[in-house]
Amino acid sequence: MAIVGEIATLQPIALQKVSENHTMPQIQHIIDFLERIAPPALQEDYDNSGLLVGEPHTEIQKVLVSLDVTEEVVEEARANGAGLIVSHHPIVFRPLRSLTGRNQVERTVMAALRAGIGLYAIHTNLDNVAHGVNAMMCRKLGLEGMQVLRPATETLAKVVTFVPQGHSEVVRNAMFAAGGGQIGQYDECSFNLDGEGTFRAGEGARPFVGQLQERHHEGETRIEMVVERWNVRKVISAMKAAHPYEEVAHDVVMLDNAHPTAGSGGIGTFAEPIAWSDFVERVKSAFDAPVVRHTNPPKKAIQTVALCGGTGSFLLSDAIRAGADVFLSSDFKYHEFFDTEGRITIADIGHAEAESGISQWLVDQLADFKLGFPNFAVLLSEVRTNPIHVS
Repeated sequence: MAIVGEIATLQPIALQKVSENHTMPQIQHIIDFLERIAPPALQEDYDNSGLLVGEPHTEIQKVLVSLDVTEEVVEEARANGAGLIVSHHPIVFRPLRSLTGRNQVERTVMAALRAGIGLYAIHTNLDNVAHGVNAMMCRKLGLEGMQVLRPATETLAKVVTFVPQGHSEVVRNAMFAAGGGQIGQYDECSFNLDGEGTFRAGEGARPFVGQLQERHHEGETRIEMVVERWNVRKVISAMKAAHPYEEVAHDVVMLDNAHPTAGSGGIGTFAEPIAWSDFVERVKSAFDAPVVRHTNPPKKAIQTVALCGGTGSFLLSDAIRAGADVFLSSDFKYHEFFDTEGRITIADIGHAEAESGISQWLVDQLADFKLGFPNFAVLLSEVRTNPIHVS
């Protein structure tokens, strides 16, 4: 997908800057890398992603990746010399009022502190990027043309500025390079309108054009582009650095537009329709799922599948509106199975099974980070953290 390619093109620049000054990466360098893949602003309000334990400037030689963090995972990291554990699920989900070792969360945090191991979670922000958890599920199933099932809102802004016409290309390119003008599968998107601006420079000013105390008329280009809200400051900073004016006029307008490559769930299609029995076998094989709980199977072959890693019942109505034949997710409650009203088939697998491939995906992403540090290692946890067993 285009957004993955965009990330790949930005990585070498960032890695070069880090490796020029450090023989070993710091925890913060890894955080910066991961947060470009899944911006923290996309995590849900109830979530607790980010650095949970540890100091950002600690240098480390190894990182361990796991779906969850348990005492066993911390011990695995300690035994392997890993200074940071990157997990999908945050071990600290609710506020900790004490650290006395009375439950597994407190014991795990205390073990990490004693061992000097950092804990970082990349949870719903990774769920909510189009190339994250749900894209991984689509690939494992062989679905094509994935789109976000419920696009995120209140994530976009429009940045507008006014530039002397001879400098518009320089400013525009600086804003693009900082992340502005990206809309779905397109980048370098902007609207430009030539007009005339006026200003009068007062005492003490150092105008780029015009004379002090005289009204000046200048041919200017109005440049406007869509910017993800978490990138607005970065884009404005780049805009001001490239702009020739001493005082840069600009507007920031918050948008209600849906984000085309961020949001909850995903939906894709099979190249050729498949029978329900084949679909079930494919799900079991792809996710190592011992069982699939489901409502009545569809009467026709399956073409379109909606899905959501982790708990996805909140997206059932979206899957129905999208015309999916099946909605694959986990953690459905008994009464929620009635909500299909015969319009879609729910296929429920375990929470850990649905997200089982995300740890390897993160290892693969961090392999790109590793390129800047020959002696840095990325390890995949071998501990089974799924607390649910099927007999």
